[in-house]
Order: sequence, then structure tokens, then C-alpha cells
Amino acid sequence: MGLTHPRTAAAAALLALLPAVLTGCGFGGDDDTAGGAASSDARRAPAEEAAAKSRERVQAYLDAMAAKDTDAGRSQLCAPAQTAFDAAATGPNGDFADHFTVPQATITDVRSGPNGQEVSTSVTVAVGSRKATRPLLFTVTRSGADWCISAEAPGGNTPDPDTTP
Repeated sequence: MGLTHPRTAAAAALLALLPAVLTGCGFGGDDDTAGGAASSDARRAPAEEAAAKSRERVQAYLDAMAAKDTDAGRSQLCAPAQTAFDAAATGPNGDFADHFTVPQATITDVRSGPNGQEVSTSVTVAVGSRKATRPLLFTVTRSGADWCISAEAPGGNTPDPDTTP
């Protein structure tokens, strides 16, 4: 009766080795190790790049708006948004309308959103001595190797106190 069941012995050996194999593959290991920190940094780097590139694109657009430079403003936009920009930018309510100035435009928040990076701004528009400050939300997406503004809408996100510029 001293027969060994080969299947049972193989299953027991497999179960004994399974934790070591999974840890070697990155499953179940401690993320505070040097390898975990490196992979965490690798995940963080693209997010930080996205936020920085989005901020750059929107700041360039705001600068173009203040300077009334429609070509510079258009160059910040994704190709599909450029047609709408051309039709509305210099119209009566357009971002580049001649009858108003932009004395102040500030980025208030940058975060990931469902359609790309969401960049919230506060834009002050002046007509003569009258001024109005309005929030604008820009969506910035990656297009190939570059970043561009894909949408602009009224409103914005409430600044996160930990990430306020």
C-alpha cells in the first residue's frame, strides 16, 4: 500500500512552487521594493508629461488670444477643431474678437479626464472699462507624437489644493 499517486505529488509540488513563480512574475510582490518604485515612476512619468504638455498648449493658446494672433491660436488646436475655430474665432463672441481684450488669463487646474487632459482656466475679458471673468475648460489630447487642444467649453474643474499651480 505504499503506492504514491504521481498526480497528487505533482499537484502538491506545483502548489508549493506557485507563490515563488508568481512573485517572480511581479504578482504578489511588495511594491515598495526598488523594482516597484521604478515601475511606479514609469507609470507616473507619462501622466506628468501629459499634464505638462497640456499646460503648455493651453498657455500658448491663452497667449495667442491675448495677442490676437489667430494663426498661433489655430496651431494649438487639433485638425478637426480648426474648422470650427476658423468659422468662430473672430466673430462677435469668438476668442479672438477685435472688440475685446484679454488682460488676464490663468490656468487654474490640470487633471486627467474621460476624453484627455482637462485644463481649467480663468479668463478675464474687457470691453472698454467693463470686465468679466469666466471659467473655460480646455480638453487636450495626444495626436500622434504631439499634443493639441481638441475642445473648449465654458466651465472648469474646481482646483485641487494639492495640485494648484
